[in-house]
Amino acid sequence: MNELNNNPLLVVAIVVGILFSIRALVRWWNKYDLNGKTVLITGGSRGLGLVMARELIRKGAHLAICGRDEAGLERARKELVDRGADVLAIPCDVTDREQVNQMVEAVRSRFGQIDVLINNAGAIAVGPMETMTIEDYEAAMKIHFWAPLYTTLALLPEMRQRHEGRIVNISSIGGKVSPPHLLPYSASKFALTGFSEGLRAELASYGIVVTTICPGLIRTGSPYNAVFKSQHRAEYTWFSLSDSLPIISMSAERAARQIIAACQYGDGEVVLSMTAQIAAKFHDLFPGLTATILAFFNTLLPEPGGIGTDRALGKDSYSSLSPSGLTALTDKAAIQNNQIVEEGATNINEVNNLMANKG
Repeated sequence: MNELNNNPLLVVAIVVGILFSIRALVRWWNKYDLNGKTVLITGGSRGLGLVMARELIRKGAHLAICGRDEAGLERARKELVDRGADVLAIPCDVTDREQVNQMVEAVRSRFGQIDVLINNAGAIAVGPMETMTIEDYEAAMKIHFWAPLYTTLALLPEMRQRHEGRIVNISSIGGKVSPPHLLPYSASKFALTGFSEGLRAELASYGIVVTTICPGLIRTGSPYNAVFKSQHRAEYTWFSLSDSLPIISMSAERAARQIIAACQYGDGEVVLSMTAQIAAKFHDLFPGLTATILAFFNTLLPEPGGIGTDRALGKDSYSSLSPSGLTALTDKAAIQNNQIVEEGATNINEVNNLMANKG
């Protein structure tokens, strides 16, 4: 006892250890069983949404996925069925509230109640501010703010009535730290982060748990379907190279496991990847210095020019460096996660050859 009285640091360490133990016990006790639950994933036909769907199959969940590309949606459905999933695939533009309400009714008709909503649908446009139009900002807000709001409002009445439900909002580290050349994306993700945090506080009394996920770079193959402006080939090159680096990017499979675990344990917020966590903490402590660093980073990015305000997809913006061995991880993920498809191709080189032959 005297040793404790004489060593306050030891007392603090013991108290912290006890608190962490209690937290771990509470999380384990409150773990949400997904077996037999119905999970609706927006943007579930490719990328992170599809990888999360695969993870949810392992948990025994019934799946409903939606997307705008009907061909891609059908490919995803077939794959998930082959993996043993009970899955409903619904074409839906989640920026259209009427379509969202119709989708929710279709899922209820098939599975009954919807237990978990994962707002994952997203899009990204990359380029200097000078080339971003009002339409770019409106499109970003529609997919990252209004769409999650529409799906949430469609499901809240039944969740409130049951006093149970889980909502997972996939925001971004771009919704906590705003980098250059991604202004519409970051502005809309900041809106989603704020909505999600406030929603958690307001719905807690109804037994509804809201989790905000802020991923950094995740290797889903998304650069192929991202939009690039201005010097689009140069923009695509730096973006896809960054997305491929294992030091600063994270595998989609690891990210999906952590997201589903956060949903089950009812975590309030999860920032994915060590790099993103460091960036978020640094920004919280030193916002001015963060802005200065980002201003320097902006000087290294491509100048305005090229195609200007026109839009080009990543798969139409290849350069000598991308795709290449430097982007191998992203190229592999693009094929695995339904981002880019050419019949008969098993790797990015075969995809490129088939596309060239078509041309």
